[in-house]
Amino acid sequence: MGLFQTSVLKKYRNLQDKKVVEKAYKKYATYFHNPERQENIRESKEEQFQEGFLRELFVKVFDYTLNPEPHFNLTTELKNEKGAKKTDGAILKNKKALAVIELKSTKTKDLEKIRQQAFDYKANHSECVYVITSNFEKLRFYINNAVDFEEFNLFTLNENEFELLYLCLHKENILNNLPLKIKNDSIVAEEGVTKTFYADYSLFKRELFRDLVKENMNNEIFRAELLKEDKDRATKNIKQTLFKKSQKLIDRFLFIFFAEDKGLLPPNSTLQILNKWKADCDFGDERPLYDLFKQYFRFLDTGRKGTQSRAEIFAYNGGLFKPDPILDSLILDDQLLFKHTKTLSDYDFESQVGVNILGHIFENSLNEIESINAEIEGTDFDKQKTKRKKDGVFYTPKYITKYIVENTIGKLCEEKKQELEIEEEEYQKSRKGRKTDTLKKLKAKLDTYRNWLLTLTILDPACGSGAFLNQALDFLIKEHTYIDELETSLLGGGMVMKNIENTILENNIYGVDINEESVEIAKLSLWLRTAQPRRKLNTLNNNIKCGNSLIDDPKVAGDKAFNWQNEFSHIFSEKKKNIWHITTATHNSRYSQRMFDNNVKTGDAIWLDDEDEIIITKTIAEIVKKDNLNVVEYNICGDHLHLLLVCEAEELPKIVGKIKSMTARARNIAKGYTTMGHAPLSASMATDTERGETQTKLWTQKYGKSEIKNEEYLNNAIEYIRNNRIKHELPKSKEIEKIKKEFLCSKKQAFRTEYNGGFDVVIGNPPYVRQELFREIKPYLEQNYKCYNSIADLYTYFIEKGIELMNKNGLFSFILPNKFLKATYGKEIRKVIKEDANIDLIFDFDDYPVFDDATTYPIIYILNKKESKSKKFLYSEINKRDNTKDPIGTLEQKKHIVSNSSLTDTSWSFLNVEVNKLLNKINCNSNLLKEVVDDKIFRGVSTGCNEAFIVSEDIKKEISSSGVLKKIFMGKEVKRYKADFQNLYLLFLDWEYDINSNESLKEYLLSNQAILEKRPEVKQGRFNWWCLSRYGSKNSHLLSQPKIIYPRINNKCNFFLDETGEYSLSDNNFFISSGSKALLAFLNSSIAFFFLKNTCTTLQGGYWDFRRPSIEKTPIHKELSKIETDLEILANAQLISNKKETELKTRFSKYLQSQFNIKKLSNKLQNWHELEFADFIKELNKAIKKANKEVATATTSGHVHLTKKDEMEWMELFEEKKAEAQTLKSEIEKTDKEIDQMVYELYGLTEDEIKIVEEGV
Repeated sequence: MGLFQTSVLKKYRNLQDKKVVEKAYKKYATYFHNPERQENIRESKEEQFQEGFLRELFVKVFDYTLNPEPHFNLTTELKNEKGAKKTDGAILKNKKALAVIELKSTKTKDLEKIRQQAFDYKANHSECVYVITSNFEKLRFYINNAVDFEEFNLFTLNENEFELLYLCLHKENILNNLPLKIKNDSIVAEEGVTKTFYADYSLFKRELFRDLVKENMNNEIFRAELLKEDKDRATKNIKQTLFKKSQKLIDRFLFIFFAEDKGLLPPNSTLQILNKWKADCDFGDERPLYDLFKQYFRFLDTGRKGTQSRAEIFAYNGGLFKPDPILDSLILDDQLLFKHTKTLSDYDFESQVGVNILGHIFENSLNEIESINAEIEGTDFDKQKTKRKKDGVFYTPKYITKYIVENTIGKLCEEKKQELEIEEEEYQKSRKGRKTDTLKKLKAKLDTYRNWLLTLTILDPACGSGAFLNQALDFLIKEHTYIDELETSLLGGGMVMKNIENTILENNIYGVDINEESVEIAKLSLWLRTAQPRRKLNTLNNNIKCGNSLIDDPKVAGDKAFNWQNEFSHIFSEKKKNIWHITTATHNSRYSQRMFDNNVKTGDAIWLDDEDEIIITKTIAEIVKKDNLNVVEYNICGDHLHLLLVCEAEELPKIVGKIKSMTARARNIAKGYTTMGHAPLSASMATDTERGETQTKLWTQKYGKSEIKNEEYLNNAIEYIRNNRIKHELPKSKEIEKIKKEFLCSKKQAFRTEYNGGFDVVIGNPPYVRQELFREIKPYLEQNYKCYNSIADLYTYFIEKGIELMNKNGLFSFILPNKFLKATYGKEIRKVIKEDANIDLIFDFDDYPVFDDATTYPIIYILNKKESKSKKFLYSEINKRDNTKDPIGTLEQKKHIVSNSSLTDTSWSFLNVEVNKLLNKINCNSNLLKEVVDDKIFRGVSTGCNEAFIVSEDIKKEISSSGVLKKIFMGKEVKRYKADFQNLYLLFLDWEYDINSNESLKEYLLSNQAILEKRPEVKQGRFNWWCLSRYGSKNSHLLSQPKIIYPRINNKCNFFLDETGEYSLSDNNFFISSGSKALLAFLNSSIAFFFLKNTCTTLQGGYWDFRRPSIEKTPIHKELSKIETDLEILANAQLISNKKETELKTRFSKYLQSQFNIKKLSNKLQNWHELEFADFIKELNKAIKKANKEVATATTSGHVHLTKKDEMEWMELFEEKKAEAQTLKSEIEKTDKEIDQMVYELYGLTEDEIKIVEEGV
C-alpha cells in the first residue's frame, strides 16, 4: 500500500542528511526498542500514553513543539472546525491543522478500524493534508486520502525503515509539505513509466505478430487449416491463432522479467540468455534465439536443478509455461526477439514497473487488439467504435476497488467475527493466570473463522485485467495475517498458514470475461502478485474463465456461451423440487385434538370479508414476486386458503410461515387490530416458522400439506382449488382473479431447472455499452431477462445477472453509470432490484471524474438478498464542485438515510428522510402545475437546421419579410424575471408555407437548400425542404400570446414572463401558456426551486434538467388564489426592477465598448458592478490594451491606457452607476424574500422546515 514510487523515493532519501537521521534514530531506538518499555506500553490504556507518545516520538525525535510551549506546532485534543468532536492530536501550520493524529492503545490490533474516524476528523479541518493513526506499536501515514499509506512497526523498525518514517514525519518535512511533493512526483513518474513501457510493449507486440505472420503462414502445424477449401477464411483463422499466441508469448516474457527482478528467478536471466546466444553465434554455433527461450520455458514448467556453475530454476508451472504445440513450433526472427526482449528486460520490475501498471497496459492495448483483428478480417478500424467503446471498458481506480472490497468482503468478515464473538482485547491479555480451556476456546474461534474465510466465494463477472480480483486477494491475505497476529498474541507464537496466497486463489477467487486477452492478463496479474520463490503457481483455469457472462446459448454466443451452473458446479446445486397442496384456515374456524387436549377455549371464528381476501391475495402476490416462488394455483374462501406450491421440502415451512405472518400483518394493519399470542403446538403437526406475540391471530398455527406425486393427482388438485369458491357457494371475485394472473405460473415454468447456492460476494465494473451496439443479442435478452428494455444499456443486464449469481446471504456491489436510476429504460431493472434484492447503500459520483478520460456519472451500490426488516438504506452524492481529493471520504461525510418508500415504480428519489417528509408536505393540498395550466406546457421550436432558420439582424434586413420573422431566445438569454434579447430572429416557416410568396426570402432559402435537404425528414418526404422540422403545429399559435418562458438547463429557477407574446423559443427552452404573474412569482420562489432541485435530473457542473415531465409535477397550492394579488404586485416589481438593472448594465457596458473600441468585454467587465474600482480600472486597461494592440504607436509603448486624470473621471461615473446597480440588486433580493415568506406561510412551513429549504437551495 506504499505511497511513493521506489525510484522517486530513493532520490529524496538520498537528499536527507544521513548524520541527522542517524542521530534521530538513536533517540528513537533508545526509547521505542526498550523491551520493558514496550511491555508497559502494551499494558497502557489509550488515555495514559497519548501525550507521552506525542512527546517521545514527535517532540523528542522529530523536533515538534508541543502546546503550551511558545510557537507550538503540535497539540493534543484539537476541536474540529465544525462540531464539538476533537482529534487526539494535530500538527499545525499557521494555527491550522496540517495533519490530524488519531491514537488508540495496542489493544486495537487492526489500524483499519480507526481509519474512518481519523478521516472524519480530516474532513473537518479545511487545510488538512495528512492523517496519522497509531496504536502506539504500529503507525500509519496517509496523504489526502485513505487509499494508500505507509505502515511502520515502531517496536521493530530498523534504521533503513526509520529513514522513511523520518522523511514522512519530521517537522521540517511535514511543514514544507515534502511528503505531498514526493507523492505528486511519484504519480508523474509512474505515469511516465507507464507511457514509455507501454510504447515499448506495444511495439514488441505489433512487430512480433507481423513477424509470426511473415514466417509461419505455411507452418506444418496449420496443415488442417491450409487444406480447407475456403482459403481466405483459413488465412484469417491462422492469423487469429498467431495473434493469440503472440499475446501468450509476451505474457511469458513479462512473467520472466518480473520474476528475475523480484528474486523468483536468477537475476538477469534474460540478459544471460541473450549474451549466451550472441556468444554462440560468434563462436559459429548458430541456432534460433527462440530455441533458448523455449528451453527456459521448459525449465519454468518442469524445473532445473542447480549446480556449482548454474542456478536452480524452480518449476513454477501454473499453466503459463505448459507445453504448447503451436507456440513451440513457431519460427521467430532472431534480431527482432533480441531487440525487444532486451528493451523490456532493461526496465526495473522491482522499482519501476509494478503489477498495477498491467491494468493500464491492458486498457491501452484494447484499441490495438481491435485494430489488429480488423486488419486480419480485412475491415476498416474506426477509432470511434473501438473495443474500449464497444465493450465499455474503463480501468477502475484503486480507491474504488478498495472501497467495494472492504464493504462487501470486509462487511461479511466483520459480521462473522461478531457472530463468533472474536474480540481483540481477549487476545491481547497476558496468558498468565488464564485457564487452558479459555485459551483453547479463543484459539478454536480463530480456527473456525479461518475455515469460514477459506469457504468464501468472490466473483467478478466482467473481470477485465483483474483489478477487483487482485484487491480481493490483497484483502484476504491481510485477513489471514490478522488471524496469525491474534494467534501469536494469544499463544506467544502461532502457526502461520503456509501458501495462503495459493489457497486463496484456489478457494476464493473467481472471474469471467468475454475477452480472451483480459482473462490471460488477469491470470498473469494474479500470478505476479502471489508468486513466491520455490512455490508452484496456481492453475487458474478452473477459476478465471473466458465466456459471455450474460448468455448461455451457443446459438447466440458461439463458443463464448457460458453456463454458470456447469462452469462452477461446486458453487451451484440443482433444486430438488416437489409440488405441495397447502391449506391453512383462519383462527377459531377449526377445532383440533390439540386444542381439546390443551383446554383451549375458542372465541368467534374469523371470517374473511371481500376486503380481507383482496388484501391477503395482494400480499401473497407481492411475496411470490419478491421471492420468485412457483405457485401453480391459488384460491381463498372465507375461512381458508389453498396454494399449489412447487419448492424443495426444506423450503416449505419458511415459505408458508412468511405467507401467514405477512398476510396477517397486512390485514391487521388495514383493520387496526392489536397483537396477541398463540396456543402451544404438539411436535407432530406441521407448523410455520416460530413467531412471537406480535400480532392479532389470523390463521391457525398448523397448516395442511400434501405432496402431489403424479400427474392425475396434480390435475385434480388444480381443478379442485380453482373451483373451491363454487364448492363453498361463494361468488367468484373478479379482483382476486385479476391478481392471480399476476403471480400464478404454468406447470412447466414451476418445474423449470433452478439452483441453490451462488457466490458470497459479486463485485466488479461491468461494461458500459450503449444499446445500439448489441442489437444482435436483444432477442435473447428479451427472452431471458426480466429487466429487458429495448433501449437499456448492457450494464443493466449485468445487474440482474449479479443478483441471480449472489447467494441468499451474499453481497453484491458494482460501479456503473447512474442513468438507470432515473431514465425511462431503467424502470425494469429498478423493479428487479426492488423485488429480488435489498439496497444497503448507493454512492453517486455524478460528474466527479472517477475515470480519467471519461465522464460516466458512476455510482457504487451494495445489494443483498437477506430477509430484511430494514426499510432504509444509505445514500450520498458528490460532484466536481466538491473539489475533493478524497471522494470516498467526502461521500461518507455526506451520507444520509433514505426510506425505501421513496423508491416508487415510476421514479427513485434519494432524499433524506426530513427532506422527503417536507416534500410530501409541500405536495399535500396542492395541484400539479400541468393541472393548473390545463396541460399547456410546451417545448420551443425545433428547426432542424438552426444555421439556416435563425438569422441575425443584418440578414433580417435583407430578407425584409416581417410576417415570418419572430424574435427568438436560444436558451441562455432567459433568466430569472428577465431576458437578454441577442438580436436573433426565427424564420417561422410552417409546412404550408409557399416559398414563392417572397422573392428575397426565397433567394435566401435557395442559398441554404443543400444543407436543408440533408435533414432525414426531408429525405423521407414528410415536408418541403424549406420548412421547419418541428414547430408544434397544434400549439404554435400560443407562442404569440403571453407566456412564461424558461430554459431547459438551469442552476436556479429562471422563469420569465413574455407579456406581449413577441418572442419565439428554440428547443432549448420551454413555455407555459399562462400570463399569470402570481404563478411566475411562485415558480421563481425558493420552495419551487427546492422541489425541482430534488426531483429533476442532475447534469454536469451544478445544473438540473427542467424537462417537462419534472416541471409539470411542480405542486401549486390549492389556495394560491388567497395570495394571488400580493404575488402579482411583487412579481410586477421584480419584472420592473430586473428590467431596470439589465438596462443599466447594458448601457454602461455599451458605453465602455464605444469609448475604447472594445469588441467583446471580459467576464469581469461584463459584471463591472461587482468589482471594486481598482479592479475595474485594471480590467479596463487590459481590455484597452487588447483593443488597441494593432494600432499602437511608438509613443504608447505598444498599448494605450488610462491616465491618472482619466481614472479620476471614471471613478465618479463608475461609483455612481455601481451604486445604482447595488440599489436595484438590494430591491430585487428584498422582494425575493417577501415572496418566499408569503409562500412559506401559504404552505404552513415551520422555522425548521424553512431552514431545510434555504439550506437546500
